[in-house]
Amino acid sequence: MAAIRRLLPKSILGHFSESNHAFVSSPSTAYNPSSFRLIARRGIASKLFVTGLSFYTTEKGLSQAFSQYGQVVQATIVMDKVSDRSKGFGFVTFASTDEAEKALTEMSGQTLDGRVVFVQHAKSTRSAMRFGEGMPIARGPPEPSEER
Repeated sequence: MAAIRRLLPKSILGHFSESNHAFVSSPSTAYNPSSFRLIARRGIASKLFVTGLSFYTTEKGLSQAFSQYGQVVQATIVMDKVSDRSKGFGFVTFASTDEAEKALTEMSGQTLDGRVVFVQHAKSTRSAMRFGEGMPIARGPPEPSEER
């Protein structure tokens, strides 16, 4: 539970309670947890990776730009923790894979807030680690030199 508390924003965390190690949504209507269930059900196939974003693009603007292709469940811009500025990329999750495919073909190469954006399917971090990609290879200590 502590790890989840660190990951979830406080506004979302207040709408969940722990019961037998399962999360149960509260009856509050201020937050609709169905978006999390929808993302979990659809998987990574409906999530797009968007690069080339302007520093001035907001999550709301990103969501509005992509909403013409379908129901946007979530739009996130990755921010630098130190400067609190956009890192120039983000993610858009659609309600269906068909909507995501349409947005992928239509939005890639388009201009958003004065910058050309490129759209790809988001890759799972688990699949990248599956075969050790990106992991350092332990080779042990260096061989001792024979010159002394």
